[in-house]
Amino acid sequence: MLAGELYDATDRELSVERLRTRLLLKELNQTGEDEREERKRILKELLPAAGSNLWLQPPFYCDYGYNIKTGDNVFFNFNCVVLDVTQVTIGSRTLFGPNVQIYSATHTMDHRERAAGLEYAKPVTIGDDVWIGGSAVICPGVTIGDRSVIGAGSVVTRDVPSDVFAAGNPCRVIRDLKQ
Repeated sequence: MLAGELYDATDRELSVERLRTRLLLKELNQTGEDEREERKRILKELLPAAGSNLWLQPPFYCDYGYNIKTGDNVFFNFNCVVLDVTQVTIGSRTLFGPNVQIYSATHTMDHRERAAGLEYAKPVTIGDDVWIGGSAVICPGVTIGDRSVIGAGSVVTRDVPSDVFAAGNPCRVIRDLKQ
């Protein structure tokens, strides 16, 4: 799975790991704004590779948690989803609007492999100082460069370079942000 090869998502070990994650998410998503220490405790267990000052505005959802690596001062607004069946790397000071979805999980185009329950993953990398607008979807294998802005509702199917504003479905570069 982590090597990007076909794997069986119903594998017993993976199922146990996802259940553990679901229980942690249930705890996290039931915490209130005033329960900062409880949220910190849960996040430390759920996302052990997170930088300092990570803020997830519940509800938040992911597959495993341990495949998400963040820099410092990352913010996820309400209702974000990260399918982290392989590495999802997020740079420092990156902001996610509500309902953003990041997918590293994907399926083969071969119907026989899909019917057999096989899938695979491609890592996602998001740079430092990126802002991703609400309801954007980041597809498997995508890299978004430092300081770029992704417009709300965009579907990012290809890499986005640094220092640009990109938007649309499929997402494309609209203009340079270099000053």
